[in-house]
Amino acid sequence: MPADPPDAASPKGNSGPGDGVPTLEEIEAGRHLFAQDCGFLGAAVGTDRLPQTGLPEVAFAGRSNVGKSSLVNALTGRRTLARISHTPGRTQQINFFDLGGRLILVDLPGYGYARAAKADIRRWSALTRRYLRGRPELARVCLLIDSRHGAKDSDREIMAELDRAAVSYQAVLTKADKMKPQALAAVRRATERELAAHPAAHPECPVTSARTGLGIAELRAALAMLAAPARGG
Repeated sequence: MPADPPDAASPKGNSGPGDGVPTLEEIEAGRHLFAQDCGFLGAAVGTDRLPQTGLPEVAFAGRSNVGKSSLVNALTGRRTLARISHTPGRTQQINFFDLGGRLILVDLPGYGYARAAKADIRRWSALTRRYLRGRPELARVCLLIDSRHGAKDSDREIMAELDRAAVSYQAVLTKADKMKPQALAAVRRATERELAAHPAAHPECPVTSARTGLGIAELRAALAMLAAPARGG
């Protein structure tokens, strides 16, 4: 197994809570949750059609083609749960997935560059922003950032909006397998320095690769802490 890049999170199993590294128990809780049935709950093209589930939601936001659908598939261990496209802007609605009746995963339309009509881009960008600002069930936003490019101005706009709305979010670096370890570590440090200035942001920035599985177990563990208790638990 290749070594983790410097400063990248790796499961140690002997670290305590609060230090940014999940324990073995937390890793197992995340594995168990994401091994549950995960089914498509519905899609919405307007905020008046959002499903009411009564469950905590974790939304995956990011620029077009940042790897949202790939990450959702990697977390759930399913190849085709969320549709993957190599054409930016193909996800044009909010897609909801029910994970074991305990957590809702939300795949949001990408923002930024997209091969689509400008009117469509404005429509689904506005839809994403309305959802992020006004969803009571929203427990956390995973703000995906392509590790090859780092945070862009469009990402910073979303960060500012989430800060103003007091919505908890965590930046997640994607496509780490496409970076050299030292360059990846530098991008992570720069991103975490920037996050420190944002009141609604988590200080740690996980490093992930949907292709190699880097960081997937740790992200599962973090998101499992937000899930509703298991029935009978």
